[in-house]
Amino acid sequence: MAIAASFYFDNSVRDFMAQHQSRAMRSFMRYVSLFGDWPSHTALGLILLAIAWISGSKTWTRIFLSMLIAMSIAGVAGHVIKRTIPRPRPSVHSELRWGGPRFSSKYHAFPSGHVGASSAFFSALFFARRRVGLACLPVPMLIGFSRMYIGAHYLSDVVCAAVLGLLCAAVVSHLLLNQPQTSNIEHRTSPWRRG
Repeated sequence: MAIAASFYFDNSVRDFMAQHQSRAMRSFMRYVSLFGDWPSHTALGLILLAIAWISGSKTWTRIFLSMLIAMSIAGVAGHVIKRTIPRPRPSVHSELRWGGPRFSSKYHAFPSGHVGASSAFFSALFFARRRVGLACLPVPMLIGFSRMYIGAHYLSDVVCAAVLGLLCAAVVSHLLLNQPQTSNIEHRTSPWRRG
């Protein structure tokens, strides 16, 4: 329903963003988009992974590794979709709503690579540690808003990318983070001890 609604409101959101532009806000949103791309997420993930590994925390090492893997899968999937289903960006003046040059970045609107990568990255964290992940979820939301504000994506590009990232994170988390629970025999009470 969210995906269907996003396509329905594409033009309305695009027009709203175009009518509420300011130089300061646009400059800020450009910086959000710049630092919200996958290289920044990769650098952050690698730094956190190194810290966890040096600290000897196997749990956080697996979590940060799953975040990087989920982001990578979402990035590759999104790139394939962009090349397969070209879509002009809102800032491109074209009569085409879908289709166009497959290798031109001006026609790589669907889905948003920024949002897909960030959503996968932080969704994997959410599946592992709900409170920490929930606190970080505004990051991909802000990135998605910035991409629409500067005319790089439609609402549906952002929503579909978020869903893609969420699905990639769910699969990776299920494979890497869900471990079978084993009985803790170390804490069993000996039948020879009473009291």
